[in-house]
Amino acid sequence: MTKLLEQAVDAVRQMPPADQDAIAQAILSLLSPGEADEIDPDHLQDVIEGLAEIDRGEVATDEEVEAAFRSFDR
Repeated sequence: MTKLLEQAVDAVRQMPPADQDAIAQAILSLLSPGEADEIDPDHLQDVIEGLAEIDRGEVATDEEVEAAFRSFDR
């Protein structure tokens, strides 16, 4: 194990169990990039609508994306 990974594992050990599980799930999902995450049934219609928007070419411009990210800096 690399020194950096050891530091990360030590930091995760200090976290509450639920946060440790979230980190573990994120790591495992990175190791299996071909597998899709399950979509919450409450969000499925939004996902379908979003995919349809992409198919129609209705995507944000680079400027709109940058503006959205800048809004988080406030």
